[in-house]
Amino acid sequence: MRSAVSVNQAVMVLLVDDQAMIGEAVRRALVSEPGIDFHFCSDPHEAVAVALQIQPTVILQDLVMPGVDGLSLLPAYRAEPNLRDVPIIVLSTKEDPQIKCAAFSAGANDYLVKLPDVIELVARIRYHSRSFLALQQRDEAFRALRESQQQLLEANLVLQRMMKSDGLTGLANRRHFDEYLDIEWKRAMRESSQLSLVMIDVDYFKKYNDHFGHVAGDEVLRMLGKAMDAACSRASDLAARYGGEEFVMVLPGTSSGGARLQAEKLRRAVEELNIAHNMPAEGSHVTISIGVATMVPQQGQDPVGLVEKADQGLYQAKAGGRNQVGIAD
Repeated sequence: MRSAVSVNQAVMVLLVDDQAMIGEAVRRALVSEPGIDFHFCSDPHEAVAVALQIQPTVILQDLVMPGVDGLSLLPAYRAEPNLRDVPIIVLSTKEDPQIKCAAFSAGANDYLVKLPDVIELVARIRYHSRSFLALQQRDEAFRALRESQQQLLEANLVLQRMMKSDGLTGLANRRHFDEYLDIEWKRAMRESSQLSLVMIDVDYFKKYNDHFGHVAGDEVLRMLGKAMDAACSRASDLAARYGGEEFVMVLPGTSSGGARLQAEKLRRAVEELNIAHNMPAEGSHVTISIGVATMVPQQGQDPVGLVEKADQGLYQAKAGGRNQVGIAD
């Protein structure tokens, strides 16, 4: 692809003609013109390759050449992405309406009887080159605009993710949890399906922070966040930080038994992390207590009721000795 262009850059003319005399005549006509570079190709079989190499802003194409019909080269130029829009001025020995029609149909942009007056030749070369360079500049501007729009879109997506994420654990934050629970509650109500909520609390976490420090406490929360994210087995499951050392998991379309099984797997996964703790006794490890609630939402109810039930289950787990799963009545 062409790089960024300017309408003020040099004009590059490629003449394809088997007669060296014509090539020399055009060279002389252009030699004193500022800002115009000239290249001559006498072999029509090499014309496309030469054009790809020098990247002309206009091509002067002879029609009658030994072994090659000049018209056949026009679609060959147009077949190349880098030459598709390059203006082509056809050079013919006579003014013939039928040949003109064929040339324009094959992809020519202009038609001249050779050799034209120098003033006319230069004017047409500059006109077509200027139009081509302006087209290239416009395309470059559109490309840059598309890139900027894509970068803006990506930045907005990152910002949206940041707005929905907890900075410490990488899980969904409380705001995202509230929005997601409301959406899934309404979906479950429409479909008369079960919706489960799992509420998690880190056992003796304040004592952990007091003994090991807040930096170590933050690392524990990050590790638990990874364990909870891994416990979300379906794309519709959502793990979120509820606040402090409390976490929640929204499990759409999940029965009470299924939610309890998932909660128990999470509890064991945290146990297996073997994070040292001094509570409830020296040599202990960090554990979690979990409350589970399941409802089929009905008219007149709201998701707060499900949160309250899960909190009741969590209270039962803590009252029962912690490091266990409590099921709300």
